[in-house]
Amino acid sequence: MAERPVVGIVMGSKTDLDTLQGAVDVLVEFGIPHEIRILSAHRTPEKVLEWSQTAEQRGIEVLIAAAGGAAHLPGVVAAKTVLPVLGVPVASTTLGGMDALLSIVQMPKGIPVGTLAIGKAGAANAALLAIAILGSSRPELRRALEKYRQKRAEEVLQTDASVSKK
Repeated sequence: MAERPVVGIVMGSKTDLDTLQGAVDVLVEFGIPHEIRILSAHRTPEKVLEWSQTAEQRGIEVLIAAAGGAAHLPGVVAAKTVLPVLGVPVASTTLGGMDALLSIVQMPKGIPVGTLAIGKAGAANAALLAIAILGSSRPELRRALEKYRQKRAEEVLQTDASVSKK
């Protein structure tokens, strides 16, 4: 039997999956059980509220919510749970995601959403931040994250070494 998901990912549209794939890839790389849902704050608000409210009961510990445009999804999710919610703005409009970024980052006092960068880098970083949060009580995840970061540092140093020899 598969492990219960500890990270929940929700996005407002199936077109957002391209942006969120980086988060999914990071969670898979670290072996983090997760669930993925497509729910809209505007088109399926009751389902969003239910999913958010029951996340903790299902074993979820961190939520990643992504949306473009008005980007209300992360805030609605955060309003119905005390779990950490990480918001990822999606560049789905002619404004390039700035509208989503401003919407997600401007949460009222008392309903926090940790807001990441617009797009794929923000999605991957949301997963890494979720792993860091989970790693505070799971030493093996903390070590895996340290190893991941060390590998990224080594890649930069190898690139630097090859460029500086030219």
